[in-house]
This record gives sequence, structure tokens and C-alpha cells, in this order.
Amino acid sequence: MDIDKLVKINILFDFYGELLTEKQKEVISLYYNEDYSLSEISENLNISRQAVYDNLKRSEKILISYEEKLKLVEKFEKKNKQIEEIYTGLVEIEKQIVSKQCSEYVPKIKNLKEICRELLK
Repeated sequence: MDIDKLVKINILFDFYGELLTEKQKEVISLYYNEDYSLSEISENLNISRQAVYDNLKRSEKILISYEEKLKLVEKFEKKNKQIEEIYTGLVEIEKQIVSKQCSEYVPKIKNLKEICRELLK
């Protein structure tokens, strides 16, 4: 399986999985999270292998469609990148302040860095 597709579908599933039907969630989870084969899923759910395949492809398309419309993953990744840029800037400023003996700003910068770390979790 293509690792990029695996990661992409897992991320989309994290964001939009609750919008799928129970059967779609189960098939996606078994295939992408539990690494079951189509045949194993078929046996577990008592449906044909073709039905599993169709359900999987339909669910993937639905997840991709949600992202194309809502762009939650894109916004999340953009926000995290911006927070990382802020954090990097704060580290650089902190180094400048420490070297210039302006220590009264260090606690404020440490607090802002901690907020960035929390937001990135």
C-alpha cells in the first residue's frame, strides 16, 4: 500500500470519520488502521469482497470530498505551520534578549513559547 495514501486517508478519517456511516467507519478502520485485507474484512463483516472494495472506495471518495469542501485538514496544517513560525521567531528573539541583558522579557517569551507548544499538540 502506498504510504502517502495511507497517511492521507488516516488523517482525513481522523477529521471526518464521524460523518461516515457505521459500516463505512468500520471498513476504513479495519483496512487502514488494523491492516486487514479485503478478504479478512469480508469474512468479519459477512459481506462479499467486492462489497468491501466498493465500500472502501466510496468511503475514500467521501472523505476526500469533505476535505475539498471544508478544507479542515488544510486549515489545521496551515495553522500549525504558522504556530511553528511564531515559536521559531520567539526562540530567536529570546536569544537576542538574553545576549543583550534584557531579562525582564524572557518570562513573557517563555510563556508564549509554551502556548505555541500546547497549540501544536
